[in-house]
Amino acid sequence: MSLQPFIYNSVAQRVVFGAGALQHLAREIDALGARRALVLSTPEQRPQAERVADMLGAHAAGVFDRAVMHVPIETAREAREVAQRLGADCAVAIGGGSTTGLGKAIALDSGLPILAIPTTYAGSEMTPIYGITEAGMKKTGKDFKVLPRTVIYDPELSLTLPVGMSVTSGINAIAHAAEGLYAVDSNPIMDLMAQEGIAALGRALPAIRAMPKDLGARSDALYGAWLCGTVLGNVGMALHHKLCHTLGGSFNLPHAETHTIVLPHALAYNAEAAPGAMARIAKALGGSSAAQAVYDLARDNGAPVALRDIGMKESDLDLACAHALKNQYPNPRPLERDAIRALLQNAWEGARP
Repeated sequence: MSLQPFIYNSVAQRVVFGAGALQHLAREIDALGARRALVLSTPEQRPQAERVADMLGAHAAGVFDRAVMHVPIETAREAREVAQRLGADCAVAIGGGSTTGLGKAIALDSGLPILAIPTTYAGSEMTPIYGITEAGMKKTGKDFKVLPRTVIYDPELSLTLPVGMSVTSGINAIAHAAEGLYAVDSNPIMDLMAQEGIAALGRALPAIRAMPKDLGARSDALYGAWLCGTVLGNVGMALHHKLCHTLGGSFNLPHAETHTIVLPHALAYNAEAAPGAMARIAKALGGSSAAQAVYDLARDNGAPVALRDIGMKESDLDLACAHALKNQYPNPRPLERDAIRALLQNAWEGARP
């Protein structure tokens, strides 16, 4: 079978992977040519941020611990001002997508290099995509200034990630790879990474639920998240991500849980229009239907499967549908108002596709 024409762009980014890899932090900061690092975290992860600052000693400019979901523009502005006031020449983002997103918001205006230390499976550390929420609307963009220069993946840092959060974060990562498989600008290299990443997470999540401190399973999950995040950073996303940005930014729903709930329904919507992608997803998860395999992975491992269970009001579904249809974007199946409204209803109810 002959290959379809494609374009593949390779981006320079350093990855340090392995149990105990955090010990190399000072070396990696030095390799960036940086001298004063502002350490970023959420309020809950301040102890980890302080540990990082202690490791850096005199090279730590300070800790900013106010990262939150969806990067409100007010928080982004505050963090930029703190970085400037403290004379930081780089930022170290330890945590999940919220913290990495805050680092990107700083880099967008200042150009400061970012070193990311992921403790969840969000994957945003591998992408030049940023998102900032202003006046209730999440706006996303793409700029290689925000791509973290270095990423330290240390599975030991994810051992205490709660099982529930591990599962939803992992399925959030699967969403990146799944949509990458039917992206308009897909290519064979990303297809390989996507299928391998989905398979790694499909193995890891049930193992983590069975034994949360299984370092092998945690390593598998972080490896899968790296691959899925790389796909997200290299090819375009489609309906699923548009819906999740709408639901998260406009209705303040939790990010990973929203991705977990919506993904099976977005796959079902696109199934007939992207059979090759669905076959790869199903194979990676050991199922016969991509949509059902993802739904079952979530349900069987204790993740929420209904939007109503994470705070979405049924009365807001019409507005969510309208937001999702505002701008046209590439998707295997044309955007059809009634079908997307039905998709949202099914996701709200938690119906198995």
